[in-house]
Amino acid sequence: MRVRSALKWVFAFGVLALAAGPAGAQQPNGGAAAPSTGQSTDGQVGFQRKTSLTPQEQLVESQKHLGRMEAAAGGVRKMLEEARRQRDVVKTLCLNDKLSQVDVAIRSARDRRGQLQAAVNRNDAELSNHEFTILTVLRQRTEQLVAEANQCIGEESAFVGDTRTTVQIDPQIPPDETPYPSTDPTLVIGPPQCTSCTL
Repeated sequence: MRVRSALKWVFAFGVLALAAGPAGAQQPNGGAAAPSTGQSTDGQVGFQRKTSLTPQEQLVESQKHLGRMEAAAGGVRKMLEEARRQRDVVKTLCLNDKLSQVDVAIRSARDRRGQLQAAVNRNDAELSNHEFTILTVLRQRTEQLVAEANQCIGEESAFVGDTRTTVQIDPQIPPDETPYPSTDPTLVIGPPQCTSCTL
C-alpha cells in the first residue's frame, strides 16, 4: 500500500515536471534564450529555476516540513476528538477521513526523509533534489487536507432544529358552511336480515 501511494506521488510529480519542462524551455519568437535578469518581460513564470538549497539545507528544511505536518495532524486530531465528544457522526466521519489521509502523507514523508538522508550521505544532489521536492509536495497536500478538514460540516449545520408551526386565523374570515344537508340519525337503517341464512 505504501509503495502504491509513493508511486502515485512520483507519477503526479512526473506529470507536473513534464508539463513544466517544455513550457519553461520555449522562447518567445523561437529565438535563443535571453540572459536572465531576474525579471520576466513576457509575463511567463520561469519553471526552469531549481531549488537553491544545498542538500544539507534540504535535510534541515525537510525536518521542518515533517514538524509542520505532524502539528497539522495534531490539530485535525483535536477537531476529531471534539466531534466524537459531541457525538456528531457526520463531522466525525469527515474528519476521520481527512486525518487518515494526513497520516498517510506523514508516513510517506518520513520514508522520503530517510531516502533524502541517504542521498545526502552519498552526495547525490540530483536524488536529494528529487526527494526534497516530493517532501514539499507532501507538505502542501497536508495543508490542503487541513483546509478541507476545517470545512467539514457537522450535523448541527445540516439540521437547524425542531420545526414549529403556528396557525393564526383571521377573525374577518366567515366560518365554513357545511356543503351537505344535515341528516336525521333515525333514518339510518342497518343491513337487511337474511331469512334463508338461519337453520
